Amino acid sequence: MDLMNRVCKPYLDKFVIVFIDDILIYSKNKDEHKEHLKIILKLLKKEKLYVKFPKCDFWLESVQFLGHVIDSKGIHIDPTKIEAIKNWATPTTPTEVRQFLGLAGYYRRFIEGSEDFVVYCDASLKGFGAVLMQREKVIAYASRQLRTHEENYTTHDLELGAVVLALRL
Repeated sequence: MDLMNRVCKPYLDKFVIVFIDDILIYSKNKDEHKEHLKIILKLLKKEKLYVKFPKCDFWLESVQFLGHVIDSKGIHIDPTKIEAIKNWATPTTPTEVRQFLGLAGYYRRFIEGSEDFVVYCDASLKGFGAVLMQREKVIAYASRQLRTHEENYTTHDLELGAVVLALRL
């Protein structure tokens, strides 16, 4: 992978993507693509690297690659990934919530108009509370009573305790 990145470095993110030993060449039109292919094939030959032509696909209009679709308009998120996120079963454990938020957080960078989540935390002399919201709608909430030793906390420490509760969940 390091070798492929070093060899293709001048062209990475311009018209080439490298993942381990896979090379993806993308272009806006056929003439440009022809030139990009020549450049990369000459580069590989110069470095004494060879492709296995039966494993190669050429002149594709679009290609799915690492959860994205690459076509003449650019790199887009794979619509099937968005559907998978929309149809994801409701997480019921902290681990499942983290898994979902990790996947959704990665792909939301590619979705136009996605909005941030807001976490509200609060504490009282009786307990901690937290609410996760998006678009002014409650997504999740949690609360718990103070433990005996927490009843002596300062206001500042109580408020931090609410933040810790939210981050853990």
